[in-house]
Amino acid sequence: MTSHGGTVGAYDAKTHLSELLERVEKGEEITITRHGAPVARLVPVRPKRSREARRAAILAMRELAKGNRLRGLRVKDLVSAGRR
Repeated sequence: MTSHGGTVGAYDAKTHLSELLERVEKGEEITITRHGAPVARLVPVRPKRSREARRAAILAMRELAKGNRLRGLRVKDLVSAGRR
């Protein structure tokens, strides 16, 4: 199988799917190309987060935000400045 830095042609991907799946299970991301152009990616599945884990992440973000202030600036003005 011809593989260049996580990239594999469509024919090789079809022929060696089991091998590619083993690599992806180990954490590798593989781009599948057709005639040299990327058309798909094989990526490892992330474990689903529990409701408690999501809630904890939201609380952590809110705690972080408490210490960050705009010091008189308005979000609307910042967005407008970013568009210039």
